[in-house]
Amino acid sequence: MAGGNRGGDLLGPTVIDGGEDKTRGGGGPSPVRPERLRGPVEFVGRAAELAQLRRLVEAPPCLILLEGEPGIGKSRLVSELLADLPGRHLVGECDDVPEPFPLGVLLDAIRGSADRLGALSPVAGALAPLLPELADALPDAPPPLTDPAAERHRLLRAVAAVLAALAPATLLLEDLHWADPATCEFLGYLSTHPVDGLAVVLTARTPAPGGSTPIHDALARTPPWTVTRVTLSPLDADDVRRLAARTLRLDDPPQQLTATLLDRTAGIPFVVEEVLRTLAERGGDPLADDSVPFVLRDVLLWRLRPLDEATREVLGAAAVLGLAPDQRILSSVLNLDRVAVGAALGAAHRAGLLHDAGDGLRFRHDLARQVVYDLVPRESREWLHLRVARVLEQELPKPVAQLAHHYRRAGSGADFVRNAEAAADLATERGDDATAASFLLQTMDVAELPRPVRVRLAAKLGRSAIDGLSQAEAIPVLERLLADRRLPPGARGELGLVLGRMLRQQGEALRGYAEIERAVPYLRAPRRKAPALAVLAAPDTVVGRHVDDHLARCAEAESAATASGDPAAHLAVRIARASLLLELGDPAAWTIITELRASAELADRPREHARACLNWAQGALHAGHPEQAEALLAAGRGLVDETGYERLTTLVEVTELSMDRAAGRLDGLAERLTRLVATSERMPVTLLDARVELATVRARTAVDADEVETAERALREVVADARRVGAIWPLVQALSALARLTLAERPDEAVRHATEALSLVRGKGILAWAADAVLVLAEAADAAGEPARAAEAVAELEAGIAGRDAPLALAALHRCRELVPA
Repeated sequence: MAGGNRGGDLLGPTVIDGGEDKTRGGGGPSPVRPERLRGPVEFVGRAAELAQLRRLVEAPPCLILLEGEPGIGKSRLVSELLADLPGRHLVGECDDVPEPFPLGVLLDAIRGSADRLGALSPVAGALAPLLPELADALPDAPPPLTDPAAERHRLLRAVAAVLAALAPATLLLEDLHWADPATCEFLGYLSTHPVDGLAVVLTARTPAPGGSTPIHDALARTPPWTVTRVTLSPLDADDVRRLAARTLRLDDPPQQLTATLLDRTAGIPFVVEEVLRTLAERGGDPLADDSVPFVLRDVLLWRLRPLDEATREVLGAAAVLGLAPDQRILSSVLNLDRVAVGAALGAAHRAGLLHDAGDGLRFRHDLARQVVYDLVPRESREWLHLRVARVLEQELPKPVAQLAHHYRRAGSGADFVRNAEAAADLATERGDDATAASFLLQTMDVAELPRPVRVRLAAKLGRSAIDGLSQAEAIPVLERLLADRRLPPGARGELGLVLGRMLRQQGEALRGYAEIERAVPYLRAPRRKAPALAVLAAPDTVVGRHVDDHLARCAEAESAATASGDPAAHLAVRIARASLLLELGDPAAWTIITELRASAELADRPREHARACLNWAQGALHAGHPEQAEALLAAGRGLVDETGYERLTTLVEVTELSMDRAAGRLDGLAERLTRLVATSERMPVTLLDARVELATVRARTAVDADEVETAERALREVVADARRVGAIWPLVQALSALARLTLAERPDEAVRHATEALSLVRGKGILAWAADAVLVLAEAADAAGEPARAAEAVAELEAGIAGRDAPLALAALHRCRELVPA
């Protein structure tokens, strides 16, 4: 290696043994002849997409996601769009290894706009600590909030306020597949809170089959009409033919050339362009098999051949460093002076391997960088990653995300874990739980991790993944840790609680409940035990637990909360008690709700206040108190809007739609429910409720056999899913609705469904939930002329709701008694 640090050619012998140029009879590599090129390969094949983008950005507000596989031409298309687009352009680009800095790409896009900012909303001051460059233009920073979710939402509103002040403008954010979760959350927020005059264009790689990215997850949770998706496909034969004609100066390229190019490059524009550039440079017969580099690796091998060993070594190290290599760092890594590094990069630029991006030389595309990276022998790559890490260790502040990346690629597990944990801690400090979870998840793959370290990191992972985007990946990690019999008791309690919460949020109601049950005995701190027991007091999400068990758990939770002296734990328990009493039809619930809503403790925690109001609204609907439910829903909706707590938006919508169905407001309801079910991914148990509502509405409005069949199929699917996850409320409701739907044509089947619903409710001990099912049994018995057949069920319902505040069940009982007299 240059500088005497290590011997050998970093790019390996394959680079210089790329084969003779047989069209010239051998004699070594052909000289590079850039004069044969016309300049940049011409823009072809995207006329329709370019016209669509122009129409959209000329009529803001709009949000466009331009996606496609690597090399498909996303950046080229948006450069064409911006080239002749008037007005202000705000441009940001995501890094492939970003440091944990929320909203980084957005802040980069607006960072240089201080002179364009006019009067701003006071909320924009929340950006002052993050944008010292705009300190003179921004309002003073507001005092911090105690609720992290509210703080995060205020930050989103601050970015929106600054963008509004810069509008009219076009905001282009590139490579969003690498975006931090906070940026993705903001763009999801922006899709439903558009800024007047702002056109937003995002580019991202299409996820691999069965995979996803945070930006795709965030936009999938928004209404589909708020985002325009433009997907780029490979070039077709005509496009490739036009490119070949213009680049090779052929009036009529042979059809065989077009077909071969299309076959071997898959029509990926970047690869087609690089192949054509190389053909133009090297000359010869473009159809000679041995002379045509039809894949990107061959193109780059050919371009590397004329370079001397020192230049190839610098280029290999540059590929290890990243898309835009820093000459200063390269100089330290290779122990070369800056002049030598600059000369090597200049030679690579002249060979067509790098290009001038305006702020320095960089690889023409990540695909090209990856090919060069792969050509570096594995041992040399690991050594280079280690050298890069050692150099970066001297930077202040330390770039811990990059350090973690390079140490991991170097195979230095301990150093990787140290920096990944530091990056996770930094992300947590900045309120970015999802990024913290992604770093911590990577540490779980380190085989030699000592158990105490693994437990500590897993505990952090659990806390950060609860509200992050990594639950699906974190769950099996926690399950493996909990299967270890040597796990310390305290860690078993904490990790079990986190796992149970995650499972419940993923829709696994019974599994989550059981994990929390197992964790509670190991939770030592009363302030941790109290909220866990409060979760176990909730009756409406799990089968197989009687209400007496829930009441006992609630009493234990109250004792733990008292012992803890923690106001937050005490509040969680009181909220849970009110919810439990509401489902039981105990009037004392309303006293607790009134007291809590008037308390400073709940007012100071808007996220918990919102969640409580929405849960109580649903309980009020279950019991049959529509006016109280409406008031609680309105309060909860307002708090969700205020805090921006995105996880509760689905619950707000489902509660609204349930209220409309209960009130008989059915016009357009099925369409709204269909849209909600199709676009929501969070809170799966709540979505089961939405699916029950949808099938029930369809059943009530069905006028022909096909509509009845559709509703019945949907109800059966909900029944199967609710049974699988152990969610009792949607299961009972779906069975009761299915019984109602089949009563006229298949009364025996209807009785079977209603009987199963009643049996489930008996196991729970809240008989009011079985009112619809018992009414179906009474109607079936009456239609068969045997009313006594339902007498036991009706009497059981009557006894179960005696003295209860349950208007809905009382109304059903009244109808039952008309059909089945006592």
